[in-house]
Amino acid sequence: MNHRISGDNMNPVENIFADMPDSRKDELIEAILEAPGLRIERIVSHGQSSPDGFWYDQEDNEWVIVLRGNAGLRFEGREDVLALKPGDHIRIDRRRRHRVEWTDPDQETVWLAVHYK
Repeated sequence: MNHRISGDNMNPVENIFADMPDSRKDELIEAILEAPGLRIERIVSHGQSSPDGFWYDQEDNEWVIVLRGNAGLRFEGREDVLALKPGDHIRIDRRRRHRVEWTDPDQETVWLAVHYK
């Protein structure tokens, strides 16, 4: 991520919207903070979705917020798709199977995902 300004050499100020990927082919998943029992990721999608038949089944809990763009999230056992817009967030309990049905094909969808024990 690009450094905009820095308070000191150890803790630079960074921008969540900096260094967006040029490629619309691949989704970007980037860890921006890791500590024992905690991982925070920036995810940038542009029309991507989970592969057919694929379900996330994670060991850790997750809290996710959409900062920009739009996405559709489905949970196993439910027919409906949750449409997420900027500012929408949801907690996903560990082992709760879910998938990304769609992300906006016309703009980047920027997520912030917090994985925790």
